[in-house]
Amino acid sequence: MPTDIGLDELDQLLAGGAQLVEVLPQDEYVEEHLPAAVHIPLRDVSATGVEALDRECPVVVYCWDSL
Repeated sequence: MPTDIGLDELDQLLAGGAQLVEVLPQDEYVEEHLPAAVHIPLRDVSATGVEALDRECPVVVYCWDSL
C-alpha cells in the first residue's frame, strides 16, 4: 500500500537496503535524478518492467510533479 514518507524515513529505508525507483520521464530523470535511484519510467512499470528489482527488499517509488 502506498505511504508518504519524509526524508528521515527515506534515509532509514535506504540504509536498510530499500530500493529507490524514480518513475520520471527519461529527459527529467537525466536532469534531476536522485543518487542511486533506479530509473523505470512510469509507462514501463509492469511485471516485466520491474524485473531488475529485488523482490525481497522494500521499494520506494519517487516521482516529482510540479502540478
